[in-house]
Amino acid sequence: MLKKWQPLLLSTIVLLSLCASTVSSSRPALTQSPSVSDDDVVALLAFKSKADLHNALPFSSNTTTLQLCRSTGVQCAQSKIVRLIIQSQNLGGIFAPNTLTRLDQLRVLSLQNNSLTGSIPDLSGLTNLKTLFLDRNSFAGSLPPSLSSLHRLRTLDFSFNNLTGPLPAFLITGLDRLYYLRLDWNRFTGPVPALNQSSLRTFNVSGNNLTGVIPVTPTLLRFGPTAFSWNPGLCGELVNKECHPAAPFFGPTQAHEAPPPTRALGQSTAQEVQGVELTQPSRKRHRRTAVIIGFSSGVFVLICSLLFFVLALKKQRKPKTHRRTDIASPTGSDAHAAVVVQLEEELEQKVKRVQGIQVVKSGSLMFCAGESQLYSLDQLMRASAELLGKGTIGTTYKAVLDNRLIVSVKRLDAGKLGGTSREVFERHMEAVGGLRHPNLVPLRAYFQAKDERLLVYDYQPNGSLFSLIHGTKSTRAKPLHWTSCLKIAEDVAQGLSYIHQAWRLVHGNLKSSNVLLGPDFEACLTDYCLSVLATTTPTSEEEPDSTAYKAPEIRINSLNDHDDHQQKHQPTSKSDVYAFGILLVELVTGKPPSHHLVLVPTDMVEWVMSMREDDQHDQDGEGNSRMGMLVEVAIACSSTSPEQRPTMWQVLKMLQEIKESASMEDDNELMDPQIVTGVP
Repeated sequence: MLKKWQPLLLSTIVLLSLCASTVSSSRPALTQSPSVSDDDVVALLAFKSKADLHNALPFSSNTTTLQLCRSTGVQCAQSKIVRLIIQSQNLGGIFAPNTLTRLDQLRVLSLQNNSLTGSIPDLSGLTNLKTLFLDRNSFAGSLPPSLSSLHRLRTLDFSFNNLTGPLPAFLITGLDRLYYLRLDWNRFTGPVPALNQSSLRTFNVSGNNLTGVIPVTPTLLRFGPTAFSWNPGLCGELVNKECHPAAPFFGPTQAHEAPPPTRALGQSTAQEVQGVELTQPSRKRHRRTAVIIGFSSGVFVLICSLLFFVLALKKQRKPKTHRRTDIASPTGSDAHAAVVVQLEEELEQKVKRVQGIQVVKSGSLMFCAGESQLYSLDQLMRASAELLGKGTIGTTYKAVLDNRLIVSVKRLDAGKLGGTSREVFERHMEAVGGLRHPNLVPLRAYFQAKDERLLVYDYQPNGSLFSLIHGTKSTRAKPLHWTSCLKIAEDVAQGLSYIHQAWRLVHGNLKSSNVLLGPDFEACLTDYCLSVLATTTPTSEEEPDSTAYKAPEIRINSLNDHDDHQQKHQPTSKSDVYAFGILLVELVTGKPPSHHLVLVPTDMVEWVMSMREDDQHDQDGEGNSRMGMLVEVAIACSSTSPEQRPTMWQVLKMLQEIKESASMEDDNELMDPQIVTGVP
């Protein structure tokens, strides 16, 4: 039986094998692709030619594809670029169209913290893009409509640019996967869109020119007033600001109504055609009204004349009575004069005392940087105050105003600022009040009158970095994970770098108690740029921790400086760098500055590691390696020679390189905004 079917089976097998070979030959051959496609290389070089005016990027026409994929900030997968991080490279050109937008497999693109100008090009070619950071540049124009086609987009940051126009509707309808959206510190106008993405966790539109009522949606309700601050035209429940009442329901009042339109003689109106007659007032009625008005005016003038006549008679009689009294009683006149002089002197003293009080209470409360006046000096004086702490230049209070607004008020020490004139103080506060950065606690207002000087800041409810590191009476200090240390260090470096570079000012009093934690636990500097106002030399009996933050060149040497010849050592940007180095060691060890050891670099690293032996998070090799890098940055900053210390901009780049190297090693966290920006 088997022999009978054997030829048929053999022929069937042959036919099947022929079909299989035909199908396989019709498929394209799978060849080994290069490390990155030629199209991606061309796109990257085209971007460099238009954006990299200072030739900062390491790419060139001679760069091989293998070298390109191994470059810092470039990550490839299956011959295509999937991740491109070009940040803080001093790019000063434009983001030209048809360059990076040709990277069709790109997932992450970051060009943040450069100086790119012009408009943002059409991004529709980036069909696989999930994360886009173009913040801290100088882009102008409106948001590109092509964003609406990027349906995989989850993270979007255009903050700190010069973008204009209204916020487009596609933010609601086209980007339904958004997790992270920052549009703050631009020049956007119009209303806030009614965002309702359930995935949105980070959102900020502060520092724009947005207007109108903020829509109340489940998504926008997650974010506090800080997400909408610095938009004077916004109002509604989410910012605790009442909107202006609308126009009257029945239109303008009769007093402001426009006169009825005139019509030609013999012309009929629509009402007359429909049988409604609108009669005009007759001339007799006008004449009768004029007579009544004239008669009433005459009576009014007559009554006023009689009143003035009676008052004049009384004034004439009073002096005569006084003269008769004076002549009849000369001795009484002398006594009366003495009493009058005494009363006038007492009155003058009372007036002076009242005037002194009014200067303090009614002086001008100056609001900074175009701040809207949300409260008056009188409200500030009536606020309930709670002592927060006493510093080297003043005392800080938490003030709760009667409108439930909470602010932080710093009362400056009159003795420390005694030699600073009113004009110098006002000029300096105008400059300091103009500083606006996410890592600075903004100065909102200031006040001065005689020896009283007050500074008003935003209140930060999450406490200070000092409390986070060393704990409080109610909380116990715990060692911070190395990623938290890196995040806080970068925030502080961002704020200091902004003060040094953008405004050519110095902090002058950097320490952990002057670093506060914002609403999202970002590190924010306070008490910045105030030490220059102090006209008295600090004593050599300062607290050991405060002295440890000071660079050697600005410390008081009690052996060489005598009381009569002490010179004030002004802080500099390099002394800020020194204080940052000490702060970084305090951050990673949890030890106050007065307990830090003076060691050679290798011993310093070992000592820091020994201080963190109890931290289980650092037991892996990666944690120890990153912690060692942070200690090396601290050692460079705390060099005894100012010339050998890096600038804060260089320090910031060091920290960003540590963060970038850590993020490149973890492919699983490719889309996490914390890896790219350090924002929780």
